[in-house]
Amino acid sequence: MLKKKNKENSEKPENNAENTTENGQPDAPEQNTDAAPAPSAEDKLKDELAQANDKYLRLYAEFDNFRRRTIKEREDARKTEGKDVIVALLPVLDDFERALRAMDKATEVASVKEGVELIQNKLKGVLTQKGLKEMKSIGQPFDADIHEAVTSVPVPDEQKGQVIDEMEKGYELNDKVIRFAKVIVGA
Repeated sequence: MLKKKNKENSEKPENNAENTTENGQPDAPEQNTDAAPAPSAEDKLKDELAQANDKYLRLYAEFDNFRRRTIKEREDARKTEGKDVIVALLPVLDDFERALRAMDKATEVASVKEGVELIQNKLKGVLTQKGLKEMKSIGQPFDADIHEAVTSVPVPDEQKGQVIDEMEKGYELNDKVIRFAKVIVGA
């Protein structure tokens, strides 16, 4: 061990003349170049840009997923939006089937007619609950917004411009016309 220490000591110059500058000042010790230099402003901006791009891509992907999910939900809603009306009409359909079976055995037309009228009233009741209303047209002044004139017939002066007869009833759903009444207008 002693020999190694002596060798190390002998290799070091005892004179620090080589480590001095021309003006006699000692050289500054060499800095360690292994340490990372401080990041420059350009590097900081690049990092911020990369973070902003990452945030943008994540937000874009999240929005795209949201858009796809809402489109799918809308399609599902459209497929089942009439479900409550159809479920409400199923008992009416059952009544029609019973009426058809009863007509085969019926001997009286009056009882069959009465049964059909009951079914019609039940159907109208269900549709009224869902917001359907019949428009009253006969005797009303002709209105192109809710009536469709099929033809006109000559009438006395007091009935001119009024609806004389109705070929097809008009209907409103929640106060919006869904079928115009086809009418005959007095001319």
